[in-house]
Amino acid sequence: MSKSLPYSMKDVHYDNAKFRHRSVSQVISQALLTSNGKRDYLKCSTGKFLVLLMIGGLAYLLLANKSAVHPVSDGIAKNDGSKEGENLMTHGSGKFRRFWRKPPRLPPRLSPDEIISRNRSIQESMKRAEPEWAARQQKVKDAFIHAWSGYKAYAMGYDELMPLSHRGVNGLGGLGATVIDALDTAMIMGADEVVYEAGSWIEKHLPERIEGKGQVNLFETTIRVLGGLLSAYHLSVGDEGKVPEHKGPKPSIYLENARNLADRLLTAFTASPSDIPYSDVVLREKSAHPAPDGLSSTAEVATVQLEFNYLSYLTGDAKYSVEAMKVLQHIKTLPKVEGLVPIYISPQSGEFSGDNIRLGSRGDSYYEYLIKVWLQQRGTNFSYLYDMYVEAIKGVRHLLVRKSIPNGLVFVGELPYGREGGFSPKMDHLVCFLPGTLALGATKGLTKERAMRENLLTFEDMENLKLAEDLAKTCVEIYSVTSTGLAPEIAYFNIEGDSEGGPDGGNKSSKYLNDIIIKPADRHNLLRPETVESLFVLYRITGDSKYREWGWQIFEAFEKYTKIDSGGYTSLDDVTTVPPRRRDKMETFFLGETLKYIYLLFGNSSTIPLDEYVFNTEAHPIPIISRSR
Repeated sequence: MSKSLPYSMKDVHYDNAKFRHRSVSQVISQALLTSNGKRDYLKCSTGKFLVLLMIGGLAYLLLANKSAVHPVSDGIAKNDGSKEGENLMTHGSGKFRRFWRKPPRLPPRLSPDEIISRNRSIQESMKRAEPEWAARQQKVKDAFIHAWSGYKAYAMGYDELMPLSHRGVNGLGGLGATVIDALDTAMIMGADEVVYEAGSWIEKHLPERIEGKGQVNLFETTIRVLGGLLSAYHLSVGDEGKVPEHKGPKPSIYLENARNLADRLLTAFTASPSDIPYSDVVLREKSAHPAPDGLSSTAEVATVQLEFNYLSYLTGDAKYSVEAMKVLQHIKTLPKVEGLVPIYISPQSGEFSGDNIRLGSRGDSYYEYLIKVWLQQRGTNFSYLYDMYVEAIKGVRHLLVRKSIPNGLVFVGELPYGREGGFSPKMDHLVCFLPGTLALGATKGLTKERAMRENLLTFEDMENLKLAEDLAKTCVEIYSVTSTGLAPEIAYFNIEGDSEGGPDGGNKSSKYLNDIIIKPADRHNLLRPETVESLFVLYRITGDSKYREWGWQIFEAFEKYTKIDSGGYTSLDDVTTVPPRRRDKMETFFLGETLKYIYLLFGNSSTIPLDEYVFNTEAHPIPIISRSR
C-alpha cells in the first residue's frame, strides 16, 4: 500500500483543472499587471510583438492540454504507483514539462555550408601541395630501396641486417623475415625489382626453410611471415592488381607457403590444454610448447586472428579461423578491470596471470585486434568484439589517461600492480599505436567528414577522436623533445603530486622539456613505426595536413641520424645526444611498417583505403572479408 503524500493527487488535478478553465485573457492580464512598467512596455512596437507572441504561445499550450483533463476521481483511483498513474502525469501536466524540457543531444553533424567550405579548402590545399608531397613520397621510396640494397648486399636470406657489421643475423627463426616483411611494401611502392628479388627468393628458398627450421615464436611468425605472404598474395591477384604477372613467382606460391606455414603454427593451439595457445612452435617437428615461464603474452595470443581468418577465407578451410577465434571467445569470459586485461595469460589454466595492466609491450595489440577483427568480420556474429573494444577504451579513459605538468600533454600510463596498486606515468613508444586505433574505431575507416555527413558518429566517437588527436600530438612531442628528433623506447611524464624527476630529452628549445623524462636505460630507438602509423590513419580520417608535416619531420630525422652510407638503416642507442650512438641493427619492421606508413601518408588516399582494408599489427594490408564476399 502506497504512503499518502502531503499534497495529494486530488489537489494536483483540482489546481490543473482550475488553471485550464481560466480564460486566456485572465492569464494575460494577470501576467501583465505584475509588471510595474506595463504601460511603457506596451507603447513600443517590440513590446507589442512580444505580448502577441506570449498570447499565442499560452493559447497553444491551453488548447493542447485541454483534451488531457482527467476526472478527479480517476486521479485518486490511479494514485497507486501503477503505470497508469504515471501515464496520468505524463499525458496531463507532463506535456507542459516536455514542451520546455531540454531537447535531446543529436549526433554532431557539419552544416551544408561547412561541408562545402571545408571540401573546397581541402581540395585547393591538396591541389597546391600534391606535387610537393609526391616528391617527398619518392624520397621515402628511395629510402626503402637504400634499406633493401644494404640487406640484399650483406644479409639476403637472413632475418635481419646488421648494417655496420655488414652481415645478417637470424633472430626470428631463420625464415628470411626481412624478405617477406618488405615484399608488400615494394608492391605498394611499385618497386618492381625488389618485388622480383624477394618473390624469387621466396619461391626458391622458403619451402625448405619452413620444412627444416626449428623453434619460432607463434606471434612474430604469424604477423611478419604469414601476414606478409597473405598480403603479397592479395596484392598480386586482388582488386589492386599491383604486380604484373611476370614480376616474381605466380601468386599461388605465396598462398601455398602461407598454408604450409600455418599448418605447422596450428600446433600451438591444438597442443595446448586450454583455448590459449602455446607461445613457441618447432616447425620441422610440428610441435609446440610454452615459454620457459609457462606463460603467453596476452597481446601475442590475441594478435593472430586477422591472418588465420583470412587464410580460412582464401582456402575454404575453417580450421585456421576456428582455432584462432577460440582465443578471443575465451578472453571474453574472463574477469577484467573495466575492460582492461593483465599482460600475461596461462595456456595451462586459461586464466590471466598477475595484475600488470598496460597498453605497451605484451598488452598493446590485444586492444588493436578487438576493433580490427570486428571490422574484418563485420556482418558476422562477432559483435562481442566491438563491445569488448568499447568497454576497454572506456577503461583506458578512466584509469590510464592523465595530463602532464606543467604543459598538459595527454598520455596513457600503466597500472603495474593492478587498479589498487598505484599509477605509473610510464608510456612505451608502442602505445603510440593507440591514436590510430581510436580514430579507426570511431569512424570505422570512413573519413570524419563522411561519417558526420551520414550521421554515423556518436558523442563517444567524437570524444575518442579528440583523444586520438591529443595522444598523437604527445607521441610527436616525444620525438621533438630529443636532441635527434627521434623518440626513445620509453618516456615518463611529470604529473601533479607525483613528479618523476630525471633527465630530459636534450632539446632545450622544446616547450615540453620539463613534461617528459627519458631515463638512461630507455633512450634507444629501434626505428619503430607506431607514431607514423597513427599519423597515417589520422591523416586519412581527418584530412588535416599537420599529420603529414609531422611525418615528414620524423622521416628527415631518420634520414639524418640512422641512414648508413653503405646500405641500410640502423637503430640507435641514445637519441638524446648528437651524434647518437648506433646499435648496428635494422629491424624488419622498418621496411615492413615504418617506411610503408610514411609512404602511404604522403600518397593518395585511394591506395589501400581504410574502409576496404585492415592493416595487421605488422602493417600488412588484409582486405575486409565482408567486402571481399
